[in-house]
Amino acid sequence: MMRTTFACAAAAGALLAASSASAQDGPQVAWNVGVVSDYVFRGFSQTDEDPALQAGVDLTAGSFYAGAWASNVDFGDETDAEVDFYGGYRTEAAGFALDVGAVVYIYPSAPAVSDYDYVELKAAASRAIGPVTAGAVVFWSPNFFGVDDEATYVEGNIAYTPADRWTLTAAVGHQALDVNDDYTTWNVGVAYALTDYLAVDARFHDTDVDGPLSDDRVTVGLKATF
Repeated sequence: MMRTTFACAAAAGALLAASSASAQDGPQVAWNVGVVSDYVFRGFSQTDEDPALQAGVDLTAGSFYAGAWASNVDFGDETDAEVDFYGGYRTEAAGFALDVGAVVYIYPSAPAVSDYDYVELKAAASRAIGPVTAGAVVFWSPNFFGVDDEATYVEGNIAYTPADRWTLTAAVGHQALDVNDDYTTWNVGVAYALTDYLAVDARFHDTDVDGPLSDDRVTVGLKATF
């Protein structure tokens, strides 16, 4: 349930990244590896509040992209890994960066009866005005994680770059479920680029759900991209 620690910070550069990739000849490959104090997805810890080691690869060819990403997880059963595959198409229209695609979430070691694996379709839009980038994204799944079937997640996010190497970000999202209760989650954080390839991110997460894995928490992550 992927790469939330740096997701909002990455949104700030989505428009520039898409333009840059489109301008280059041939496919472009980027790798990333990181560690985070607690893997939080939409407000819930995926590692029972323990650290996570995460890595991924992205392939961009013009406006098309595809990638894979993996992390350790801990759901209190045999499940100990998550592997995501994703792809989509990015373009620009009327000053907006647009992104449509899909994500496949797979839990290789999950119990056979868990029904954890699922697919989400994604549609996102963002716009940069000076140092501020604001965006919105919708994820929809016809057969969501566990006991839930149809599910929709809607998020608004904003990123502000007040100075070179610094990015302040915030996001608020609503997860609608057909079996479990709907809930709202939010996060705010700051990212600093230590080098052109290494960034650190500190983030506060919270939800309107009372529970040991959904209460307010602070995470710190370090990510390298090359």
